[in-house]
Amino acid sequence: MGSIYDFAAETIDGRPAPLSDYRGKVVLIVNTASKCGFTKQYAGLEALYRKYGDRGLVVLGFPCNQFGAQEPGDEEEIRSFCSLTYDVDFPMMRKIDVNGPKAHPLYAFLKTQKKGVLGTEGIKWNFTKFLVDREGRVVDRFAPTVEPKALEGAIEALL
Repeated sequence: MGSIYDFAAETIDGRPAPLSDYRGKVVLIVNTASKCGFTKQYAGLEALYRKYGDRGLVVLGFPCNQFGAQEPGDEEEIRSFCSLTYDVDFPMMRKIDVNGPKAHPLYAFLKTQKKGVLGTEGIKWNFTKFLVDREGRVVDRFAPTVEPKALEGAIEALL
């Protein structure tokens, strides 16, 4: 079956980010965008990170430009936007694809572990959320319309 610990990413600053660094943490993985109707969820994601971070929650943001070209900026523009607009302190990664032949291997894995509506694997839009337990197993998938605050019960159950 594997776990998220089998994968690596790059931080928005270009540094290696093996997901094994998050071993023993509860991880919320989200594909993000700066010019989306759901962009305001950055505030809720940051609130979760601040509320539960000391208990072991990590939020990982993966910018993606595959949905309506709503993340057109480069990494520096994305980082600046997140910091200045939403005071984001949770780890942000380099922009990736989440669908298609160039999908990041982590997302290829996540989609097989928790399918979407009617068993579909593809990510439908920005701010799809995957919740991962302390053993690196994907335990739930949440639609973009699910507000971060609504995840508190599921997060607390894993902490």
